[in-house]
This record gives sequence, structure tokens and C-alpha cells, in this order.
Amino acid sequence: MDSKSMLRKLRYIRIVKNPFFLITIGFFVWIIFFDSYSLIEHHAIDQEIDKLEERRDYFQNEIDKDKQAIKNLKDGDATEKYAREKYYMKRDNEDIFIIEFDTLSSK
Repeated sequence: MDSKSMLRKLRYIRIVKNPFFLITIGFFVWIIFFDSYSLIEHHAIDQEIDKLEERRDYFQNEIDKDKQAIKNLKDGDATEKYAREKYYMKRDNEDIFIIEFDTLSSK
């Protein structure tokens, strides 16, 4: 071994044995893995936030659809059509026949 590599090796050993270096490494290990606000916990919380934001967007779209449907139902003919299609309502002199199709193919 030449003297340069030996000096370099001694420098690294001195740095690793330095108590400030060891405390700093210990601090980072603690923050990443063991602290109650660790990076792992932050990652899990960020994923939860993303899921909740997706749900919020979904429900906001559903609210917008419902508001539009309510606007459309202000018209009397649309209200009657909706009641007939969704709730099978009828007039007194009418009969309703519900036809259901079998979605399973018979073999």
C-alpha cells in the first residue's frame, strides 16, 4: 500500500470514530425509522391523503350530477318520466309490466 491510500484510510476511520458523526447518523436513523413522525409514517399518511382526495373528487362529481338531475326535475314532464322509470309509478288506469332479462347464458 502506498502512503496516500493509507492516509485516506486513516482519515475515514477518524471520521467514523468521531462522536459527532455517530450522533448525526444515529439521529437520521431515529428520524427515518423510529420517531412517531418518521418518514415511513409520513409516506403512509400521504397515501391516505391521496385516497381521501380521490374519494372527495368522486363525491363532488356525484353531488354535481345530483344537482343537475334536480334542476332537470323542476319540469313537470321530466318529474313524471323519472317517477315512472325509477319507481315504477303509474296512473290509475294503467298497468305496468316489468320485463327482466336473464343475464346468465344457459348451457
